[in-house]
Amino acid sequence: MGFIIILNIDMKMMNGRDILFEVLLSEKVDTVFCPASSREMDFLGFIPEKYQNQIKFVKARHEQAATHMADGYARSSGKPGIVISLPGPYGINTVTGLATAHMDSSPIVSIIADLDPWIFKGSSFHNTDHIGITQSCTKHNYLVQNVSNLAKMIKEATHVAKTGRPGPVLVDIEFAALAGEEKFNIPDIEIKGYKERKKGEPSQIKRAVEMILSSERPIIFGGGGLILSGARQELIKFAHSYKIPVTNTLMGIGSYPPDDPYYVNWIGMHGAYCANMAVHESDLIISIGARFDDRATGGNFEKFAPNAEIIHIDIDPSTIDKNIVVHCPIIGDAKEVLKQMLEIIPADFKADRTKWFNQINKWDKEHPLSYSQTGEKIKTTFVIDKLSEITNGESIIASDVGQHQMWLAQFYIFKNPRAHLSSGGLGTMGFGLPAAIGAKFGRPDKQVICVAGDGSFQMNMQELGTAVENEMDLKIIVLNNRHHGMVRQWQTLFFEGNYSSSRFEVLPDFVNLAKSYGAAGVHISKPDELEEGLKEALSTDGVVLVEIEVDYEQMVYPMLSPGGDMSEMIVQPTDIA
Repeated sequence: MGFIIILNIDMKMMNGRDILFEVLLSEKVDTVFCPASSREMDFLGFIPEKYQNQIKFVKARHEQAATHMADGYARSSGKPGIVISLPGPYGINTVTGLATAHMDSSPIVSIIADLDPWIFKGSSFHNTDHIGITQSCTKHNYLVQNVSNLAKMIKEATHVAKTGRPGPVLVDIEFAALAGEEKFNIPDIEIKGYKERKKGEPSQIKRAVEMILSSERPIIFGGGGLILSGARQELIKFAHSYKIPVTNTLMGIGSYPPDDPYYVNWIGMHGAYCANMAVHESDLIISIGARFDDRATGGNFEKFAPNAEIIHIDIDPSTIDKNIVVHCPIIGDAKEVLKQMLEIIPADFKADRTKWFNQINKWDKEHPLSYSQTGEKIKTTFVIDKLSEITNGESIIASDVGQHQMWLAQFYIFKNPRAHLSSGGLGTMGFGLPAAIGAKFGRPDKQVICVAGDGSFQMNMQELGTAVENEMDLKIIVLNNRHHGMVRQWQTLFFEGNYSSSRFEVLPDFVNLAKSYGAAGVHISKPDELEEGLKEALSTDGVVLVEIEVDYEQMVYPMLSPGGDMSEMIVQPTDIA
């Protein structure tokens, strides 16, 4: 005899606006980044008052900046960042932020709220195909045309953004879906064709372990996927168990303790000489959560690690064999795959790789990452080194793009994962300040610092107003060399000093700019002022901007030769043919 059980579920009628925010609350969203609108219908008029008391709505000055804030929030906290904007130019302004998040695998959900009932009735004001524009720079897109689909699509969007290889998802909601009413409950979701493959294929795991056991000069090539996976402890155990030195890419900085004896350094265009040489001379590369992009490998894929076999561990199948053909692909989550490989390590395994470690140490002594603070001009390396010392490597730092970005990676000793926030894939100038604001909302317990150059800071400096308005405790270091420093470096090294559009003849007074927004400002121009000035700024509550005048002629070394392999490094100007 069968029984029918009827559950009395009280499903209330709700309009689309309420449904949207109810789903976000069910996903534990506590912060939403949104630009202030200039339209007749004020943007916050779209947000019911009851939700303004449950979710923090951060009003950015610009939509691109709002998207970078959501990105910084996601990178620092590990939770999806949410940005809501209007259609037309507002939504289009988010595209750079979406592309930045897409290339660096950062989980954000961008919601376009169409508040005009005529927006899709033809060639209307602000009518824009957001789906078409963003398909190439998002993980997935949704167009919500009916209120009955709204809850499911918002829940799916947050799920897709944060699972597998994370990334940005766009949800374009038409007016009819926001204005319509529907009986609401939190939906269950099952996305056909979308599956998380966390564990690696056992036969490939076995094959990889056999390759490791037979290698003499193995090296770990760790990328940002290690941080996204939360695999730090597993990586430490893996490296020590198999006796393998560890390098990481720019995006992988913080994935491994910098004071661990197995840590070499970071690799790539401006990575450490010893790390690049270790990869080039290895006989086995174990790539974990890295893409083998040109900035990490030198760009000449045919000459990459000529004597090495390659194990490639990645959760995204599309990265396998994309740039470099590998010998043992393993598709899976880094944390889970490392666990699998640790489970089958032979009990009697012993490896003497002293010779290999000694060779890496020898390379490090030949060309260490070092600098000399001489003369009256402040070296940016001196600033970063001193910042690392004062903060004990414990701060979350969002960097902008340029020379300072590379020096930060070289000389700030990041002790923790999710602390180094940098636009690695797209190289987006203007990322630093809004990302730092987002990171502070994501990790209010941590000290958050923005490190920017004078060129990149000007891209989104209006967000000083956002930081002050929200009474943030945020520190901003503007390294002023009156140039686009990396552009000048390339013009010096490869274009015979033919300088074009790299120097700023007119710059704002950054200290007074900060004060005009209600922030504090500190100016440092001499080496003997640096330590005291930094300590004062970092210990002052509120938003503080520190402008530091630095030497514009200083250049970042080492540097991989464009088109060369990882052994062809410029360690000083005389190395250029």
